[in-house]
Order: sequence, then structure tokens, then C-alpha cells
Amino acid sequence: MLLLAMTRPLPAVEPASATSGVPHITIDWTNAILVSRSTPTLQVVVNPPLRRGSTIHDPVFAALRDLGAEKVRFVPWLPYPRLAVAELEPPTATNTSWDFSLIDPMTLDFLDATRGHSPILNFSTIPAWLFKTPQPVTYPADPDAPVWNYTQGTELNDPTLKELGDYYARLVSWYVQGGFTDELGVRHNSGHHYDLPWWEVLNETEAEHNTTPQQYTERYDAIVAAIHKVSPRTKFVGLAMAYADRLNYYEYFLDPKNHRPGIPLDMISYHFYANPGNGTNASNPGAWHFCEQADKFLDTVRKIEGIRMRLSPSTQTTIDELGVIAPDESWKNLPVYWNAAGAMYAYLYAELGRLGIENIGESQLVGYPTQYPSVSMVNWETGKPNARFRVLELLVHNFRPGDTLVSTQVAGPDISAQAYRTVAGRKLLIINKQNAAVSVNLPPEAAGAWMDVVDPTTGENPAQRSTVPGTQVTLAPFAVAVISLAAP
Repeated sequence: MLLLAMTRPLPAVEPASATSGVPHITIDWTNAILVSRSTPTLQVVVNPPLRRGSTIHDPVFAALRDLGAEKVRFVPWLPYPRLAVAELEPPTATNTSWDFSLIDPMTLDFLDATRGHSPILNFSTIPAWLFKTPQPVTYPADPDAPVWNYTQGTELNDPTLKELGDYYARLVSWYVQGGFTDELGVRHNSGHHYDLPWWEVLNETEAEHNTTPQQYTERYDAIVAAIHKVSPRTKFVGLAMAYADRLNYYEYFLDPKNHRPGIPLDMISYHFYANPGNGTNASNPGAWHFCEQADKFLDTVRKIEGIRMRLSPSTQTTIDELGVIAPDESWKNLPVYWNAAGAMYAYLYAELGRLGIENIGESQLVGYPTQYPSVSMVNWETGKPNARFRVLELLVHNFRPGDTLVSTQVAGPDISAQAYRTVAGRKLLIINKQNAAVSVNLPPEAAGAWMDVVDPTTGENPAQRSTVPGTQVTLAPFAVAVISLAAP
């Protein structure tokens, strides 16, 4: 789907005396609220369009490389067992099924595109044969054919969890130690010697295997202990909750007494998706209250933060799947949809930053028909970034951990704003939360500043830059703007 790209007009300006009822932003640059710990980032989910030979492979990986984001999450996952599971069949007395021929190309392309940064890898799908199931779990011969019932079973065959830990230790060894020795004593050489700074342990297991908090904690410990033996510098992310409001998981997992001695609790993760509603709501941008849905999620985040601070305050947080998933396809001919979803992400970046969340990850790089198209960050036909990607790009290029958030007041409900003191100078992030143009009164120091905007007129293009000619601008529906002010 192609988005419209047009020349954006200069922001409208009105005299301050004629601005009754217009939202007003007030900034106290001397009043520091906190130092940001937040990294804007994204997740890359393995699927066929990312395979070599795909028409969008090259532009998508080039966009990821040029973005230069930190803590990018890479997830080979359940719909494509041949692209995600390195040992699809149980070992026999005479042979094993270890095979990285389909897995390596995308993994190496990802590691190359994020070279010099600190990605988070998550081979989230456990081989099905490790679980007790009534019948052996089958999977398509075609690696590009999706299957949604691969993650069957709730109990592992090996109650000691050694088989589970050994699988992940060998998988990691393939990438960090140049290979591994399999169950039969046969050496498999890869030649890979990557540094894997972060490893996330499984994904949404409360949904995929109905995993209890106790089961997940035991499996986390087994996997972490095994990986640590082959990659001692790797740090770990736990939980990856699909349903963030299941607070009993955090209560159990974050309590150190529930873990083996010496198991680190470096970081936790969980997810949030808004939706545009069913039927007519999905085709009516005026009813897309994504930021209001985000506010409810923020209430959950505060509860989780209370648990984390009480039980394991040194543990960090990555909220590594943030997006909008539509229940039907009535949004598809509305390019403003991408702007609305991008505005919600920018809103969450600012709000989660105020809560001290370390990593704020947009989901997902490539979606396409049958594979969550409404959550894609690129045009799945051309590989060109859409407005969701462009919003992330705007944030990555302007904000980073170490920035200082300062007191920012907004009079009016239609917009959100946060000012920062950054190494590059003073910056103001503004988000229009509604499907209507909104005029905004700015502080006097904004006159003459640069303003970079992603809005419906920028389409698939990068943020458009203009000069703020006065102290009032008009933001298009669901616009995200960064104003870079001159030094005081």
C-alpha cells in the first residue's frame, strides 16, 4: 500500500492576542524532572519477506541499518518453524536434525544491519518435540507457509529441563563459539564468533504454551544457566508478556527467592497493542482513541513498576512490542492510519520516558497480509518505510538516554508535549492525538526554530523540516513534531 506524499505547507501562524482556546505549551528549562533512560527502538520479526531474494529484502535491511537504533529485538517465531527452530526433529541413536541453512541468512543480515549496536535476540520457539503432545507436531515442508499450531503442549518431556537448556546452549554456541557438539558427539562448525549482548528468553509463553509463572521461571533459569556457560557476557530479558496486566507473573518472577542461586534478573519485558475497533470504528479515524487506550496501559505499567521496585529494583524494563492491530481491513485505504499509530508510539515514548522505562520498542518492522499487516512499519510491497517508521526515525535521531526531561505544561487536551535538554540542544516533542488539525501556542523561544514533522502530508518520506515563523503552529491530524530551539 502506497501512502500519499505531498508538499507540506508552512505552519499557520496567528497573533498571540487571537489565540483564545488554543492549547498552550509552557516550558521551564531550569526545572529538571529526570534524566532519561529511554531508548526508542523496534522489533524485527522473522517472516518470508525478510528472506534473501525477496523484493523488499534489500531496502528493508538498508532502512534498519541507516536507522542505527539500539536494543533492536530480533524474533524468529512460531508461524515459521523452518525459519525459527534449529532442531526440528528429536535426535535418534544415529543422527540429529540440526540445520541452520534457512535460519542463518536472516540472522546474519540482522546482525550485520545492527553492527555496532546492542541488539536483543530471542529465538522464541521451543522445538515441539521437547513437549509432551498426544501426537508428534507436524509443520509444512514449505518454509514460507505459516502454521499456527506448532506450539503445542504445556509440559516438557524432560522434567530436569536439561534438554531445554542444552538446545539453547548449542543454538547460542553456533553464533558465539563457531559451532557446537551435538547430542551424538558430532561437531557442527559455523565459523560465527558474534558477541550477543542480550538474549530474551522465550516470548508470550502464557499464551503460546499456557505457561504458569512457576513454569516460566524454571525454564528461564535453565536456559539462562546453559547460555551463560557458552556466552558469559550475555545479559538476559525475561517474561515477554503478551498480557501485561497479569501481575502475578511479575510477583513471582521478580522475587529472587524463586530463582536458582546466581541467576540474573537483568531486564523484564511485556507488550501492548491498541486497536481501532470493529466495523465502522475501524474505518473512522475520529474514533481511533489510541492514546486513550495507551493511558490505560500506562496505569498497568505503573503497577508493574511498583512490583519491580519492591522486589528487584535493579532490573530494567523493555516494552518491546508497541503497536496497533486492526481486527479487520477497513483501515487499509486510509493512509492516516499509519500516522495515528505512529502518534500513539510517540506519545508512549514520552509517557514511558517519564516513568523511567529503559527501552521502548515499536512493533514490527515487516507485517503483510495474513501476518498482521496493520502493525507493519514498512510498505510490504516496496519495502519503503511508512509513517510509523518515520516517527521512530524522528525520535532516534533526536532523543537518547542521558537527555534531561524538563517541566513541560500543556493547556488543552488535544496535544501532548515534552521538552528535553539534549547534547544537541533544547528540543520539544509535540504529538497531535486527534484526527483534526490543532493550533498550538509555543513558548517565545520557539520562534525561528527548526521544526521536523511527520504527518499525513509526508507520507512515506522522512520528516519534513521547516522554520517556525512565530509562536503558533498548526499541526495536521496525528502529527508528530520535534522543534529544535536555539541555545539560550
